[in-house]
Amino acid sequence: MHRHITGFSNPTVKHLRALRDKKHRKRFNQFLVEGLRLVEDARASGRLPRTLVMAEGRSHSLIERLEAEVAAAGGEVITTTPEILSKITGKDNPQAIAAVFDAWDTRLERLDRTAAPIWLVAQALRDPGNLGTMLRTCDAVGAGGLILIDDCADPFSTEAVRASMGALFTVGLAQARWEDFLAWLRSGNGQLVAASLREAVPYRGAPYQAPCFVLVGNESQGLPTAYEAACDLKVTIPMRGRADSLNAAVAGAVLAYEVLAALAP
Repeated sequence: MHRHITGFSNPTVKHLRALRDKKHRKRFNQFLVEGLRLVEDARASGRLPRTLVMAEGRSHSLIERLEAEVAAAGGEVITTTPEILSKITGKDNPQAIAAVFDAWDTRLERLDRTAAPIWLVAQALRDPGNLGTMLRTCDAVGAGGLILIDDCADPFSTEAVRASMGALFTVGLAQARWEDFLAWLRSGNGQLVAASLREAVPYRGAPYQAPCFVLVGNESQGLPTAYEAACDLKVTIPMRGRADSLNAAVAGAVLAYEVLAALAP
């Protein structure tokens, strides 16, 4: 279905704009993506938007292909003014398109731990930029995906989606409470490795085993002591300067590449 919208008070515009709010996303199980590159990454991974919003007067072969595929799949294609698209995305200079996707099932049970030798796990990660960066790291190292523990930032927020640079659509994603994750992990093979400053061995040369689940904690608090105690291995990254720790997403990336090297055949 194709529609042209010209009014700021249109109910569809209000709904799309409200998808920037977590409660609205949860209520409708949808999220907003801005920009041709991210929407094209989603399409390439097998996900088409339910709604495609395009600024009138913009033309590109990829946009035309997306428009045709969304319409053929029964989705909605909307053209509107650049000003209304700016209202929807909250950006003064919006890109040519935005799209609405259905959020997918993020239960642990959907993951296949044997699908990859490396997984990233983040506990109480609050910064959507860090979350998106960890998704990019998963994609870069060929990890099975990112498992979010306890109260983390919303992976379907506009900020996290943008920071993931499309990795949201290419790697696995799960959300769980700590006790549920630990029960799931211990029900099969899996080494839990914590990035820690307490009673830890150097991260270089540590005895990593596949599948290896690399666990990083909250940006300011780190991991709770009880969580660290449940890990199979605790590793530390040396700090040569005045800082006492790395950014959580950076630490995850450093450890992921070390695990990748250690597990390489």
